[in-house]
Amino acid sequence: MRRMMILTLVLAASAATGAYAQGNVTDLRVDKLEKEMRAVQRKVFGATGATIAPEIGGEASGESAGSTAPVADLTARIDALEQRLKTLTGQMEQDQNRLRKLEEALKATDARLKTLEGAGAPPSTPTAIEPPKPEPKPTPVAATPKPTPTPVVARTPVTPPKAPAPSPASTKVDPARKALVAKVELPDSGDAAEDAYAYGYRLWDAKLFPEAQTKLKEFVGKYPKHKRTSFAHNLLGRAYLDEGKPALAAKTFYDNFTQNPRGERAPDSLYYLGVSLTKLKKFTEACKAYDEFDDVYGATAASDLKARVQKGRLDAKCTA
Repeated sequence: MRRMMILTLVLAASAATGAYAQGNVTDLRVDKLEKEMRAVQRKVFGATGATIAPEIGGEASGESAGSTAPVADLTARIDALEQRLKTLTGQMEQDQNRLRKLEEALKATDARLKTLEGAGAPPSTPTAIEPPKPEPKPTPVAATPKPTPTPVVARTPVTPPKAPAPSPASTKVDPARKALVAKVELPDSGDAAEDAYAYGYRLWDAKLFPEAQTKLKEFVGKYPKHKRTSFAHNLLGRAYLDEGKPALAAKTFYDNFTQNPRGERAPDSLYYLGVSLTKLKKFTEACKAYDEFDDVYGATAASDLKARVQKGRLDAKCTA
């Protein structure tokens, strides 16, 4: 009988020890899960964000608490913590996925902005060159020069015409002509360069071509970089042409086009070069000048000037 009691006590002690050991292991699992859940909560909600309360409360007091087995209660708590941990982990993965998509969208937007910034603004349409006839009356107010297209290489080179040396001016002054020149008003705007060009223009407009040539040549020599130089050089060629000197006119127009192809009167000089060569019966060279005009200025020249070029091609009997 005594041996039976001893055996019973040993078995009870073993069972209690096993339950105690199992309880310790379960407690460690619960502590680990709670720590992981708190870490996930900090990751999802931040250090000061809201936290999610566990679905399982503390142990009930009274007889019901005493009637619940410790192992079953701990198992339920572990299951609830694991479920909550899965929920928080899933939410965190969804947030990370949304964040990754936002970052990709921002990178794509930034790339498009850099592409647009690198491309720049589309080029504006070049301003059409104003027709030269009639020549604009000079004003003392400085005007902003209009941009002209960069000349391209022509299909066929234009041979510069050989101009005869101008005959020396006579020392004898015609009183009647001197009186005509005196009638031309001298401009006085306070701008010496503008006044010099304006005086040459007024002499040309009064059909005093030799006097106009003298003043325009003086202007071109004194102000080679002035905004009116292209005008003055072209008007000098027209003064030669109007006086019946097409060879000198052709040389002047050729120089104005080649030396200042961006000048505002360069397209007009190329047209008048063809006219001068036609008057010299050099039809092949005149057609080359008109071909050059089409290659360089055909897309941007004024419609009136292009119409006169077409008439010039007919006069020169150009085939193409």
